[in-house]
Amino acid sequence: NTTIHYHNVKINIVDTPGHADFGGEVERTLAMVDGVMLLVDASEGPLPQTRFVLKKALESKLPPIVCINKIDRPDARVAAVLDEIYDLFIDLDASEDQLDFPVVYTNARAGIATRDLKEPADNLKPLFDLIVQALPGPLVDPQAPTQFQANNLDYNDYVGRLAIGRVKNGKLAVGNYTLCRVTGTQHPVKVTQLYGWQGLKRIEQESVDAGDIVAVAG
Repeated sequence: NTTIHYHNVKINIVDTPGHADFGGEVERTLAMVDGVMLLVDASEGPLPQTRFVLKKALESKLPPIVCINKIDRPDARVAAVLDEIYDLFIDLDASEDQLDFPVVYTNARAGIATRDLKEPADNLKPLFDLIVQALPGPLVDPQAPTQFQANNLDYNDYVGRLAIGRVKNGKLAVGNYTLCRVTGTQHPVKVTQLYGWQGLKRIEQESVDAGDIVAVAG
């Protein structure tokens, strides 16, 4: 995952595995996001793994954006690929709202994006504008206590095991907490270090807010 700041908005981006063999990891990843961007090659069109991941996203009721990439390829067939994407959404029983997805066309290697192929593109601004406009921010309950959903595990040679997940409500900071289990039992726990992301780099942080995707040690 990665985090970027675009104007005054923080955008958390999580890449999912594309293969059905990683079904559990795909579902855990989708539990951390508010919307999805389906990336499709302008020549190859939707692949078998595209169907699997999109099916999981639609079942999770996540609003989609479609990004058709590599529009510079000599064998690009943008209009046909877009028709194939519509057919795939319909085949997967997408809702009317999900079928009304916005589309952005990109050449990622050149760093350009456009909403209209007839218009020249010179940067990725249309892509990030679309993400901010079309996808919702996190739904947060200001009255709820701190809630952290762990979705993946990692390991660091210096601090040991890390839990990677999302802060659903409240704030999370270095310090003492009580772990409340579904059985009703409570255990004292300590958060010793918190990590967020800046680009692809993991950075240490003192505290994080609801909506943030973080790694926790302790």
